[in-house]
Amino acid sequence: MITDKLITAAEKLRDGVDPLGDMLVKQGLVDYSYNPLVYAWEPHKAFIELGGGKGANTLLLGMNPGPHGMGQMGIPFSATSVVRDLLGIKGLEVNQPKKIHPKRPISGLDWHKEEVSGTRIWNLLEEYYGDIDEIFSNVFIVNHCPLMLFNGDRGTNITPDRISGKTVNKLLEICDEHLLQVVEIMDIKRVVGVGKYAEKRALKALKHLDVEITSCWHPSPASPLANRNKGNDWKENIKNVLPKNKDS
Repeated sequence: MITDKLITAAEKLRDGVDPLGDMLVKQGLVDYSYNPLVYAWEPHKAFIELGGGKGANTLLLGMNPGPHGMGQMGIPFSATSVVRDLLGIKGLEVNQPKKIHPKRPISGLDWHKEEVSGTRIWNLLEEYYGDIDEIFSNVFIVNHCPLMLFNGDRGTNITPDRISGKTVNKLLEICDEHLLQVVEIMDIKRVVGVGKYAEKRALKALKHLDVEITSCWHPSPASPLANRNKGNDWKENIKNVLPKNKDS
């Protein structure tokens, strides 16, 4: 089954990046490394089982987990209400990272704060396609790198593009390999990078495949593009790269 192969690929990614996150901490490049594919494996696996085998051939590709989304729940672009009400994933165990930043606790599926990027993307997909089966028959979502990285007393979220060196290069190679595996397993025809960084990684990882690669604006509230015209311009931007509903 497709979902079984996706789960095996995710397990390989989980186990491959975990020691590299520890190495980034040891080398002083970041202060903390969280791997939600370890401590939030159960909801991540449930997400793959829910959506990975529905026939989507377009992939939305994010960068890495957000502290209020995948970092809590193990699900790309997740937000508490979205996971509970739209995805219907609840009651699954979420454990703890090996070392916890005092400003970055983990509460799993009950996290109190919504991830704005997650609510924007999933609400748009629900509006555009309808129920969850229709969403997943058209698109699936993956984050390129599963690690969440923090620096400093405030727990500043460090994205992979802000780190350099051999360790992060190896980390990105493993993440590229996983992306390639997902694309081949699902027979993906189009990859949409959510932001230019994700598009750049897709272009590198998939350069030998006959796959269309494009991008859309990132929905982060920190992005002026995402907020322009009360978010309506962002909605139109992403709709322009989404496939038309197969069932319409």
